Amino acid sequence: MLIILKENITKAHVDQLCQDLAKLGVNPQAIAGEGSTIIVLLGDTSQLEPERLGLLPGVERVIQVRERYKLADRRSHPQDTLVELVDVVIGGSQLVIGAGPCSVESKEQLNTTAQGVKAAGARLLRGGAFKPRTSPYSFQGLERDGLRYLKEVAAENGLPVISEITDITYLDDFLVCVDVIQVGARSMQNFELLKELGKTDKPILLKRGFANTLAELLMSAEYILKGGNSQVILCERGIRTFETATRNTLDISAIPVLKRLTHLPVFVDPSHAGGSAWLVEPLSLAAVAAGADGLLIEVHHNPPAALSDGAQSLTPAQFADLFAKLRAVAAAVGRSL
Repeated sequence: MLIILKENITKAHVDQLCQDLAKLGVNPQAIAGEGSTIIVLLGDTSQLEPERLGLLPGVERVIQVRERYKLADRRSHPQDTLVELVDVVIGGSQLVIGAGPCSVESKEQLNTTAQGVKAAGARLLRGGAFKPRTSPYSFQGLERDGLRYLKEVAAENGLPVISEITDITYLDDFLVCVDVIQVGARSMQNFELLKELGKTDKPILLKRGFANTLAELLMSAEYILKGGNSQVILCERGIRTFETATRNTLDISAIPVLKRLTHLPVFVDPSHAGGSAWLVEPLSLAAVAAGADGLLIEVHHNPPAALSDGAQSLTPAQFADLFAKLRAVAAAVGRSL
């Protein structure tokens, strides 16, 4: 961290600043230049807030050289993190495709879809039991019954299951029923929830918020990592922009940027990004080409009858067709399915 001091500051003032900064647990080194002075802070600066340092007398501005997400930072962990499920490794050379309905509507509906996506090649079953909806009048999910169906269908079909948690009070149920706990876009900065998830040993898939930067996404991941849970998967699912042609704007650039900044695996959710079934294929292919470690795709055996997000759901047949195309793109970039 660099502290740029105001011009013509006295040496006595600089010395006093260095003494005060040393009390914060860092090693300040003053470098006097022609007309200006810089204080370089050596050591662990992750606990220091640049905004507060900027209020110190004589400080012009503060430059943070290293990001504060030290556990998620690739510089502190050069090797890619691998998240291991029973027979699935997320973050390796093989892409992992998760698929299933936006909402669990019944055990029969979930089982039909699970059979279809597994036959096509999916390695992970997705399904929403608790549904945070914009309208309070929309279908809110089957809640605990939905979790129970997910567990049963996943076991019957030999697929690990991922589902979104909306409230920490349901954590015990999720620990029993799902293999990967998803934190949705609306909960990305629910820091109390993230702290509790950090105490678990379950893999956590953390979705980027509607209007959050990549740095904010990584700081949210840091909450989970700091708690002791190293099994974190990041997920780009589109951000809110001025564009109205799609439900959200899929930030393809987020994939290579995150792969550069962090060692954590990166997933993409093309269904929520595009908001239309016809957009899922091109967005999925682009995400794989850009380096994503996996995809989450919504599939429903009868999209027109779906209780949630039917417009963006593929049929099992459409998913199978997409999977074949994904295999070709993956091979072109040195990956496999």
